[in-house]
Amino acid sequence: MENKYGITKATPSLPAIDLLRVPHKGKTLIVGYPAFGPNSYKDNLESVSRKYFHSKEIPKISFRPATTSESISIASYKFGEGGEFDAKRDIFDPRWLQASYIVRTSDGVFMNTKETNESTLKSMLDKCEKVNGIYLGENDFAFADYKSFKQGVQNYVTFCKGGLARALEYTDKKVAENLRTITSPKNYKKGVNVWGFDKSAEPILRVATLSSGRILGDGRLGVDGINCVDFVGFAFGVALLRKANNGARVN
Repeated sequence: MENKYGITKATPSLPAIDLLRVPHKGKTLIVGYPAFGPNSYKDNLESVSRKYFHSKEIPKISFRPATTSESISIASYKFGEGGEFDAKRDIFDPRWLQASYIVRTSDGVFMNTKETNESTLKSMLDKCEKVNGIYLGENDFAFADYKSFKQGVQNYVTFCKGGLARALEYTDKKVAENLRTITSPKNYKKGVNVWGFDKSAEPILRVATLSSGRILGDGRLGVDGINCVDFVGFAFGVALLRKANNGARVN
């Protein structure tokens, strides 16, 4: 029989986290602040999955990984303005933004999936809608074939009209507006450099990353499709919140 007397050890409180609200496709996206990292994408996702404390109203909160579209919306908010939140200053310039998973194939690039079976990927396209040359499915799943975008150094207009930018941003428009905000000459006078999105004989899982510092340092935004889950950077987590019957936010 367990002794009812003695010391009861204290339960450590959850780590505290702030929340950031940003606009995303006509709604409000609530994310953890600051971004998770710097660490490998694998370890950042582990941090995203943990429980945190925010306030008396939200004593326990958890997150899910942001998609490429959500990551771009978050990063574009007040980008380069030097305020309390500035992804250019705090993420892009010193490190990389880990936007989410992509899969490179022999035909093109799939966004926001970890599926590497080629037959399954092609069957997933059957459930998508083709809009302005790219495929858009559910949960920000998208596909851009290699003919729809250009690699290498390019101006921001060319990049934002290309299929890669529009698929990453998951937009049915002819221009990726949030990426246009990020890549404007105000922020990157020399444009954009897209690399690491080469054809792969077999589907290969990678992490889409965006950066402007450290290795680059050339006045361009780097958009990279070559990095794996062990590559170090920052990732965003989207708050998992639901409404109680009284309208209050709870986890």
